[in-house]
Amino acid sequence: MAYLTNLYDTSRCTACRGCQVACKNWNQLPAVIEPFQGNYQTHKDTNGDTYTIVRMIETEDPVDGVVWNFLKYQCMHCFDPACMKVCPRGAYTKTTWGATIHDPDKCIGCQYCTYACPFEIPKYRKREDKIAKCTLCADRVEEGLQPACAATCAPGALMFGDRDELLQYAEDRVKYLRANGFPRATIYGKLELGGVNKLYVLTDTPDKFGLPVDPKVPGQIPFWQDWIQPYLGWLIPLALAGSALSFVTTRILANKHGEHDEGGHE
Repeated sequence: MAYLTNLYDTSRCTACRGCQVACKNWNQLPAVIEPFQGNYQTHKDTNGDTYTIVRMIETEDPVDGVVWNFLKYQCMHCFDPACMKVCPRGAYTKTTWGATIHDPDKCIGCQYCTYACPFEIPKYRKREDKIAKCTLCADRVEEGLQPACAATCAPGALMFGDRDELLQYAEDRVKYLRANGFPRATIYGKLELGGVNKLYVLTDTPDKFGLPVDPKVPGQIPFWQDWIQPYLGWLIPLALAGSALSFVTTRILANKHGEHDEGGHE
């Protein structure tokens, strides 16, 4: 089955945040009121009850003056997800069409996935002691519907469909933007981390939108996957046995030391 992708075109976004509201509504997520930070961005980052946000980044260009960059931010649904690699309970799976799904029934709230993700997307939900994140509306997609965010986008900045077709749209759109006032326009998500299932058409370089230019999986992840996780089943009992042996040895030495002290005293 071909991968189905969510594409976001920053050049068309008006930052209405309809996608953010639609996500909350479909997933029945409670409101999260954050203190006013002096700008129009409602949330500093995603959280356990906010799967998608619209970033509003204000910069000052020496030629163009003040520039606003808008960015819809949520799970990237990586082709090779670090979250899935490190989860000790197998709480993550990939659908045949590309979504990375988290199963809360298997989750133990360890947050290894949060630390492993190059985009810091999986977030801890304290009231349940679980992780939560965007599902790419898998329940809707598997019923033939678009994700809630794409279905509600009024200016057409969000599209959902076959990845190859949307990638062709992105390439054509970037060519148009470069020829019409945005010389640094680029595609994000095509090659990053070997490809992710969330494509962006950016009007400027990724750093201007708060995206990592060269995202990388933390170096300790391969060590965890290749050496720790496969042997976790017997490493824990071995560690417990080592602790018990250390305790017994310490008590024996302490007793002998006590006997020696008593003998010397007599």
